[in-house]
Amino acid sequence: MTSSNKTDSTPIFLLTGFPGLEKHHFWISLPICSMYFIAITGNCAILFVLKTDQTLHEPMYYFLSLLALSDLGLSFASLPTMLSVLWFNHRVIYFDACLVQMYFIHTFSIVESGILLSMAFDRLVAIWNPLRYTSLLTYEMVIKIGVGVTLRAALLVFPTSFLLKRLEYGRMNVLSYSFCLHQDILKVVLSDRRISSIYGLMVVVSSMVLDSILLVLSYVMILKTVLSIASKVERLRALNTCISHICAVLTFYTPMIGLSMIHRYGKNASPVVHILMANVYLLVPPLMNPIVYSIKTKQIRMRIFKSLL
Repeated sequence: MTSSNKTDSTPIFLLTGFPGLEKHHFWISLPICSMYFIAITGNCAILFVLKTDQTLHEPMYYFLSLLALSDLGLSFASLPTMLSVLWFNHRVIYFDACLVQMYFIHTFSIVESGILLSMAFDRLVAIWNPLRYTSLLTYEMVIKIGVGVTLRAALLVFPTSFLLKRLEYGRMNVLSYSFCLHQDILKVVLSDRRISSIYGLMVVVSSMVLDSILLVLSYVMILKTVLSIASKVERLRALNTCISHICAVLTFYTPMIGLSMIHRYGKNASPVVHILMANVYLLVPPLMNPIVYSIKTKQIRMRIFKSLL
Protein backbone atom coordinates (compact mmCIF):
# COMPACT_ATOMS: atom_id res chain seq x y z
CA MET A 1 0.00 0.00 0.00
CA THR A 2 2.84 2.40 0.88
CA SER A 3 4.58 1.70 -2.42
CA SER A 4 1.32 2.30 -4.31
CA ASN A 5 0.73 5.63 -2.56
CA LYS A 6 4.29 6.73 -3.31
CA THR A 7 3.82 5.87 -6.98
CA ASP A 8 0.52 7.75 -7.11
CA SER A 9 2.10 10.86 -5.60
CA THR A 10 4.93 10.97 -8.13
CA PRO A 11 4.40 13.97 -10.43
CA ILE A 12 3.90 13.30 -14.12
CA PHE A 13 4.84 15.77 -16.82
CA LEU A 14 3.13 16.27 -20.15
CA LEU A 15 5.32 17.40 -23.02
CA THR A 16 3.94 19.74 -25.66
CA GLY A 17 4.35 19.56 -29.42
CA PHE A 18 2.90 22.41 -31.47
CA PRO A 19 -0.39 23.57 -29.86
CA GLY A 20 -3.22 23.84 -32.36
CA LEU A 21 -1.23 21.95 -35.00
CA GLU A 22 -1.54 18.44 -33.58
CA LYS A 23 -3.12 17.15 -36.81
CA HIS A 24 -0.03 18.27 -38.71
CA HIS A 25 2.55 16.85 -36.32
CA PHE A 26 3.65 14.17 -38.76
CA TRP A 27 4.36 16.71 -41.51
CA ILE A 28 6.03 19.07 -39.03
CA SER A 29 8.25 16.18 -37.94
CA LEU A 30 9.63 15.69 -41.46
CA PRO A 31 11.84 18.83 -41.58
CA ILE A 32 12.77 18.33 -37.91
CA CYS A 33 13.78 14.72 -38.52
CA SER A 34 15.70 15.79 -41.62
CA MET A 35 17.63 18.31 -39.54
CA TYR A 36 18.40 15.68 -36.91
CA PHE A 37 19.51 13.23 -39.60
CA ILE A 38 21.81 15.79 -41.23
CA ALA A 39 23.19 16.85 -37.84
CA ILE A 40 23.94 13.29 -36.70
CA THR A 41 25.30 12.19 -40.08
CA GLY A 42 27.39 15.34 -40.47
CA ASN A 43 28.97 15.12 -37.04
CA CYS A 44 29.67 11.40 -37.46
CA ALA A 45 31.30 12.17 -40.81
CA ILE A 46 33.46 14.86 -39.17
CA LEU A 47 34.58 12.38 -36.49
CA PHE A 48 35.32 9.70 -39.10
CA VAL A 49 37.39 12.06 -41.24
CA LEU A 50 39.33 13.42 -38.27
CA LYS A 51 40.08 9.92 -37.02
CA THR A 52 41.18 8.41 -40.34
CA ASP A 53 43.14 11.33 -41.85
CA GLN A 54 46.53 11.58 -40.14
CA THR A 55 47.14 15.06 -41.58
CA LEU A 56 44.26 16.37 -39.46
CA HIS A 57 45.70 15.20 -36.15
CA GLU A 58 46.33 18.74 -34.93
CA PRO A 59 45.04 20.68 -31.90
CA MET A 60 42.43 22.61 -33.90
CA TYR A 61 40.91 19.40 -35.23
CA TYR A 62 41.04 17.70 -31.82
CA PHE A 63 38.85 20.50 -30.52
CA LEU A 64 36.59 20.11 -33.54
CA SER A 65 36.13 16.42 -32.73
CA LEU A 66 35.13 17.38 -29.16
CA LEU A 67 32.64 19.87 -30.60
CA ALA A 68 31.17 17.15 -32.83
CA LEU A 69 30.82 14.81 -29.84
CA SER A 70 29.00 17.45 -27.81
CA ASP A 71 26.68 18.14 -30.77
CA LEU A 72 25.88 14.43 -31.02
CA GLY A 73 25.17 14.30 -27.30
CA LEU A 74 22.84 17.29 -27.54
CA SER A 75 20.98 15.72 -30.49
CA PHE A 76 20.54 12.31 -28.86
CA ALA A 77 19.43 13.91 -25.57
CA SER A 78 16.43 15.68 -27.14
CA LEU A 79 15.55 13.40 -30.07
CA PRO A 80 13.60 10.54 -28.31
CA THR A 81 10.93 12.68 -26.63
CA MET A 82 10.56 14.98 -29.61
CA LEU A 83 9.82 12.05 -31.93
CA SER A 84 7.59 10.47 -29.30
CA VAL A 85 5.41 13.58 -29.20
CA LEU A 86 5.36 14.32 -32.94
CA TRP A 87 4.98 10.76 -34.23
CA PHE A 88 2.92 8.99 -31.56
CA ASN A 89 1.44 11.87 -29.56
CA HIS A 90 2.94 10.25 -26.48
CA ARG A 91 3.30 13.23 -24.19
CA VAL A 92 3.78 11.60 -20.79
CA ILE A 93 7.24 11.66 -19.23
CA TYR A 94 7.89 10.68 -15.64
CA PHE A 95 9.63 13.04 -13.28
CA ASP A 96 12.93 11.17 -12.99
CA ALA A 97 13.13 10.68 -16.77
CA CYS A 98 12.47 14.39 -17.24
CA LEU A 99 15.27 15.28 -14.82
CA VAL A 100 17.69 12.96 -16.62
CA GLN A 101 16.89 14.51 -19.99
CA MET A 102 17.19 18.02 -18.54
CA TYR A 103 20.56 17.12 -17.04
CA PHE A 104 22.04 15.90 -20.32
CA ILE A 105 20.63 18.74 -22.43
CA HIS A 106 22.06 21.42 -20.14
CA THR A 107 25.33 19.54 -19.58
CA PHE A 108 26.03 19.17 -23.30
CA SER A 109 25.08 22.82 -23.88
CA ILE A 110 27.63 23.96 -21.28
CA VAL A 111 30.21 21.52 -22.68
CA GLU A 112 29.73 23.05 -26.13
CA SER A 113 30.14 26.55 -24.71
CA GLY A 114 33.40 25.51 -23.05
CA ILE A 115 34.71 23.86 -26.22
CA LEU A 116 33.96 26.98 -28.26
CA LEU A 117 35.97 28.98 -25.72
CA SER A 118 38.81 26.43 -25.98
CA MET A 119 38.76 26.77 -29.76
CA ALA A 120 39.05 30.55 -29.41
CA PHE A 121 42.12 30.01 -27.21
CA ASP A 122 43.47 27.66 -29.88
CA ARG A 123 43.10 30.34 -32.56
CA LEU A 124 44.64 32.96 -30.27
CA VAL A 125 47.75 30.85 -29.66
CA ALA A 126 48.04 29.95 -33.36
CA ILE A 127 47.98 33.63 -34.40
CA TRP A 128 49.76 35.19 -31.43
CA ASN A 129 52.65 32.73 -31.10
CA PRO A 130 52.61 30.22 -34.01
CA LEU A 131 56.13 28.93 -33.27
CA ARG A 132 55.01 27.60 -29.87
CA TYR A 133 51.59 26.44 -31.04
CA THR A 134 52.28 22.70 -31.17
CA SER A 135 54.39 22.76 -28.00
CA LEU A 136 51.69 24.54 -25.97
CA LEU A 137 48.65 22.72 -27.32
CA THR A 138 49.80 19.11 -27.25
CA TYR A 139 47.48 16.13 -27.54
CA GLU A 140 47.68 15.65 -23.76
CA MET A 141 46.79 19.31 -23.15
CA VAL A 142 43.76 19.07 -25.44
CA ILE A 143 42.59 15.97 -23.53
CA LYS A 144 43.01 17.81 -20.21
CA ILE A 145 41.02 20.77 -21.52
CA GLY A 146 38.29 18.46 -22.81
CA VAL A 147 38.07 16.60 -19.50
CA GLY A 148 38.05 19.89 -17.58
CA VAL A 149 35.27 21.35 -19.73
CA THR A 150 33.18 18.17 -19.35
CA LEU A 151 33.68 17.94 -15.58
CA ARG A 152 32.79 21.60 -15.14
CA ALA A 153 29.50 21.10 -16.98
CA ALA A 154 28.64 17.82 -15.27
CA LEU A 155 29.34 19.14 -11.77
CA LEU A 156 27.60 22.47 -12.31
CA VAL A 157 24.36 20.93 -13.58
CA PHE A 158 24.32 17.95 -11.18
CA PRO A 159 22.81 19.77 -8.14
CA THR A 160 19.87 21.12 -10.18
CA SER A 161 18.15 17.71 -10.22
CA PHE A 162 18.32 17.38 -6.42
CA LEU A 163 17.08 20.94 -5.93
CA LEU A 164 14.13 20.28 -8.25
CA LYS A 165 13.26 16.99 -6.52
CA ARG A 166 12.79 18.84 -3.22
CA LEU A 167 10.09 21.08 -4.67
CA GLU A 168 6.36 20.43 -4.84
CA TYR A 169 4.45 19.81 -8.06
CA GLY A 170 0.92 19.03 -9.08
CA ARG A 171 -0.07 15.50 -10.06
CA MET A 172 -0.08 16.46 -13.77
CA ASN A 173 2.23 19.20 -15.04
CA VAL A 174 2.15 20.55 -18.59
CA LEU A 175 5.53 21.65 -19.97
CA SER A 176 5.99 24.09 -22.84
CA TYR A 177 8.19 21.94 -25.10
CA SER A 178 8.68 18.38 -26.29
CA PHE A 179 11.76 18.09 -24.07
CA CYS A 180 12.66 19.08 -20.51
CA LEU A 181 14.49 22.31 -19.70
CA HIS A 182 15.30 23.67 -16.25
CA GLN A 183 13.50 26.99 -16.65
CA ASP A 184 10.43 25.21 -18.03
CA ILE A 185 10.21 22.80 -15.08
CA LEU A 186 10.49 25.74 -12.67
CA LYS A 187 7.34 27.26 -14.20
CA VAL A 188 5.14 24.40 -12.90
CA VAL A 189 6.59 24.36 -9.36
CA LEU A 190 3.99 24.95 -6.65
CA SER A 191 6.36 25.60 -3.71
CA ASP A 192 9.08 28.21 -3.17
CA ARG A 193 11.47 27.94 -6.13
CA ARG A 194 13.87 30.77 -5.30
CA ILE A 195 16.85 28.58 -4.41
CA SER A 196 16.56 26.53 -7.62
CA SER A 197 16.06 29.68 -9.67
CA ILE A 198 19.09 31.42 -8.12
CA TYR A 199 21.26 28.35 -8.56
CA GLY A 200 20.19 28.03 -12.20
CA LEU A 201 21.16 31.65 -12.76
CA MET A 202 24.52 31.02 -11.08
CA VAL A 203 25.15 28.06 -13.41
CA VAL A 204 24.43 30.18 -16.48
CA VAL A 205 26.59 33.09 -15.27
CA SER A 206 29.54 30.88 -14.26
CA SER A 207 29.49 28.96 -17.53
CA MET A 208 27.95 30.48 -20.65
CA VAL A 209 28.06 34.15 -19.60
CA LEU A 210 31.66 33.82 -18.42
CA ASP A 211 32.58 31.88 -21.58
CA SER A 212 31.03 34.52 -23.83
CA ILE A 213 32.97 37.29 -22.07
CA LEU A 214 36.23 35.37 -22.42
CA LEU A 215 35.38 34.67 -26.07
CA VAL A 216 35.02 38.39 -26.76
CA LEU A 217 38.30 39.12 -24.96
CA SER A 218 40.03 36.38 -26.97
CA TYR A 219 38.89 37.91 -30.24
CA VAL A 220 39.92 41.38 -29.10
CA MET A 221 43.42 40.00 -28.56
CA ILE A 222 43.27 38.15 -31.89
CA LEU A 223 42.29 41.33 -33.75
CA LYS A 224 45.00 43.29 -31.95
CA THR A 225 47.57 40.68 -33.01
CA VAL A 226 46.30 40.52 -36.58
CA LEU A 227 46.35 44.30 -37.01
CA SER A 228 49.99 44.34 -35.93
CA ILE A 229 50.92 42.10 -38.88
CA ALA A 230 52.52 44.19 -41.61
CA SER A 231 51.39 42.19 -44.64
CA LYS A 232 47.75 42.59 -45.69
CA VAL A 233 47.77 39.09 -47.22
CA GLU A 234 48.99 37.58 -43.93
CA ARG A 235 46.32 39.50 -42.00
CA LEU A 236 43.57 38.12 -44.23
CA ARG A 237 45.02 34.63 -44.01
CA ALA A 238 45.10 34.80 -40.21
CA LEU A 239 41.51 36.06 -40.01
CA ASN A 240 40.36 33.41 -42.47
CA THR A 241 41.37 30.69 -40.01
CA CYS A 242 38.85 32.13 -37.54
CA ILE A 243 35.79 32.35 -39.80
CA SER A 244 34.55 28.80 -39.16
CA HIS A 245 34.87 29.27 -35.42
CA ILE A 246 33.07 32.64 -35.52
CA CYS A 247 30.20 30.99 -37.42
CA ALA A 248 30.05 28.20 -34.81
CA VAL A 249 29.95 30.76 -32.00
CA LEU A 250 27.15 32.72 -33.68
CA THR A 251 25.05 29.60 -34.38
CA PHE A 252 25.37 28.61 -30.71
CA TYR A 253 24.87 31.91 -28.89
CA THR A 254 22.34 33.62 -31.19
CA PRO A 255 19.51 31.05 -30.66
CA MET A 256 20.32 30.96 -26.95
CA ILE A 257 20.01 34.74 -26.64
CA GLY A 258 16.84 34.65 -28.74
CA LEU A 259 15.28 32.00 -26.49
CA SER A 260 16.22 34.00 -23.37
CA MET A 261 14.71 37.17 -24.83
CA ILE A 262 11.49 35.33 -25.74
CA HIS A 263 11.26 33.92 -22.20
CA ARG A 264 11.71 37.36 -20.65
CA TYR A 265 9.91 39.71 -23.02
CA GLY A 266 7.71 37.50 -25.20
CA LYS A 267 5.06 36.54 -22.66
CA ASN A 268 2.31 37.63 -25.05
CA ALA A 269 3.85 35.81 -28.01
CA SER A 270 2.25 32.68 -29.42
CA PRO A 271 3.35 29.39 -27.77
CA VAL A 272 4.43 28.23 -31.22
CA VAL A 273 7.04 31.04 -31.29
CA HIS A 274 8.47 29.84 -27.97
CA ILE A 275 8.56 26.25 -29.21
CA LEU A 276 10.21 27.21 -32.50
CA MET A 277 12.92 29.17 -30.67
CA ALA A 278 13.58 26.26 -28.31
CA ASN A 279 13.86 23.86 -31.25
CA VAL A 280 16.20 26.23 -33.04
CA TYR A 281 18.33 26.44 -29.89
CA LEU A 282 18.75 22.64 -29.81
CA LEU A 283 18.83 21.90 -33.54
CA VAL A 284 20.77 24.67 -35.25
CA PRO A 285 24.24 24.28 -33.64
CA PRO A 286 24.52 20.48 -34.25
CA LEU A 287 23.16 21.01 -37.77
CA MET A 288 25.31 23.96 -38.82
CA ASN A 289 28.69 23.14 -37.23
CA PRO A 290 29.58 20.19 -39.51
CA ILE A 291 28.26 22.09 -42.55
CA VAL A 292 30.34 25.19 -41.78
CA TYR A 293 33.53 23.27 -41.06
CA SER A 294 33.06 21.04 -44.11
CA ILE A 295 32.64 24.06 -46.39
CA LYS A 296 35.40 26.19 -44.88
CA THR A 297 38.01 23.47 -44.24
CA LYS A 298 39.45 22.19 -47.50
CA GLN A 299 41.03 19.06 -46.00
CA ILE A 300 37.74 17.93 -44.45
CA ARG A 301 35.75 18.78 -47.57
CA MET A 302 38.08 16.85 -49.89
CA ARG A 303 38.21 13.87 -47.54
CA ILE A 304 34.40 13.68 -47.39
CA PHE A 305 34.18 13.89 -51.20
CA LYS A 306 36.69 11.06 -51.53
CA SER A 307 34.68 8.91 -49.12
CA LEU A 308 31.48 9.50 -51.07
CA LEU A 309 33.01 8.73 -54.48
